[in-house]
Amino acid sequence: MQPSHPLLTATHEVLNQARALENYNAYANNRPLQEAVEQQGAGWAQDWLTARGAEVGSSEWIEHGRLANAYPPVLKLFDRYGNRRDEVEFHPSWHECLGWLKRHGCDTGPWAEPKPGAHVARAAAFVMFAEIECGSLCPTTMTYGAVPALRHVPELAREWMPRLLSRDYDRRFIPAGQKTGVLIGMGLTEKQGGSDVRANTTRAEPNGGDANSGTWRITGHKWFLSAPMCDAFLVTAQTAKGLSCFFVPRWTPDERLNEMRIQRFKDKLGDRSNAGTEMEFWGSLGWLVGEEGRGIPTVLEMGVYTRLDCAIGSTGIMRGALSQAMHHTSLRSAFGKLLKDQSLMRNVLADMALEVEAATALSMRLARAFDAQTDEAESLLRRILTPVAKYWICKRCPALVAEAMEVHGGNGYVDEGPMPRLFKQSPLNSIWEGSGNVMCLDTLRAMARHPKSIEVLTAEITPALGRNRGFDAFVGALQKGLSSPQDIEIRARELTQGIALAMQGALLLRHAPAPVAEAFCASRLTPNHWGASFGTLAANTDFATLLTRAWPGEYA
Repeated sequence: MQPSHPLLTATHEVLNQARALENYNAYANNRPLQEAVEQQGAGWAQDWLTARGAEVGSSEWIEHGRLANAYPPVLKLFDRYGNRRDEVEFHPSWHECLGWLKRHGCDTGPWAEPKPGAHVARAAAFVMFAEIECGSLCPTTMTYGAVPALRHVPELAREWMPRLLSRDYDRRFIPAGQKTGVLIGMGLTEKQGGSDVRANTTRAEPNGGDANSGTWRITGHKWFLSAPMCDAFLVTAQTAKGLSCFFVPRWTPDERLNEMRIQRFKDKLGDRSNAGTEMEFWGSLGWLVGEEGRGIPTVLEMGVYTRLDCAIGSTGIMRGALSQAMHHTSLRSAFGKLLKDQSLMRNVLADMALEVEAATALSMRLARAFDAQTDEAESLLRRILTPVAKYWICKRCPALVAEAMEVHGGNGYVDEGPMPRLFKQSPLNSIWEGSGNVMCLDTLRAMARHPKSIEVLTAEITPALGRNRGFDAFVGALQKGLSSPQDIEIRARELTQGIALAMQGALLLRHAPAPVAEAFCASRLTPNHWGASFGTLAANTDFATLLTRAWPGEYA
């Protein structure tokens, strides 16, 4: 009941509040993404991505993202008769999200329909979906990374590949042979070691003690196993020859539940829609993937794809936070004018927009390297640039999302809105698939094992030289640092960050409007200029160009 007193009535009138961001086109509103897609060879997908952007920005899909996280999965260990099930019950919106991702090929589309730019188009769709729901991207990316690994095992590929490449999402908890589409998860981390998978204690023995049986029995535990509703998992375990990789289906060929027992769900900071699980293997049936004792190279082959998705997923989270901030400031007033028209706020927004545009350029360029599977130069670039992009973009994500949350004031801190969910999701990609130190050490490893990768990087950066003095000086210092072996491990973060910034600067100088590239070089590459927070761009920055590219229409 509304208050009847006139003064009370006046205080209950809602004034100067922004409305929810919905029913917009997440692709049409993102000029840097459109241009990067075109530049990196997926121009043919523009209409398709525009249609996907309209879906992702609709109130319907935004609500699916909210509901999937508001109602986390429920563990069903037993059926009503006491039989062990280890089943996971999800909210219908979770299934809607996975259905969208599967239907549009965000898991295996580039493998099902290979063409130039296929990985770039997929990456752009992945970026957009990360704006509204990230938990469902976990099984999506694990399935994406599993395809190249499973192709090395003909007997598994013959049976599983048609269902992996299918565009059907089949949510039923039944044997894979009865399904029209499947998803693949992974289990690597154990209590005693995360990135150090050599410390795994889970064991695998030939089934029945017969080395010629072709199957193995896995016994042990995994401290983190994501998305336990998947139809099969790639799991690491020790054999007599060392750490090996195994394909472990949820159901055995005779349609019995495999001996995999969920212990509990992780109570995570974010990623609430996705079931992070502790799992025990009680003699689970599995098949060897790759050579026995060569589990790490097998896992790394899969990991290079999932690390790509960490970078593009964080790009999407940052873009989602920026979109929310720019929408809010275009509607909210303070001190007599809209926030978007206040000079200091424009600096903050433009600085965030610059960060997202640079992340977009780098992640789409990296995705293009995955399209050129047989090109040596692109393979070398993929090897070194994947840990670089994963490190830097994921590191920048939490700081940007925190700034975007602050733009909303107190409303940004309330769980009713989207900002807390984006903020709680923002650190995850920096942790998952190898922490920051692991990525930096992997960058050094790539340079040491593939010296030509430095030449490939140089070839990417060189065309931008001579266009900006700050950029030229930065690249010169970076090259000097890369050529010096002294204390290289302790400088690994500095060098990895330097490669990322040089690549971003080169891409923007070559492809973005001059005001964007100049602002990036002045703020990110000039010594002693880069501020400790967003909103420290120089007063002569072309703020209008940066803002209009990030949110066309309202910031012109």
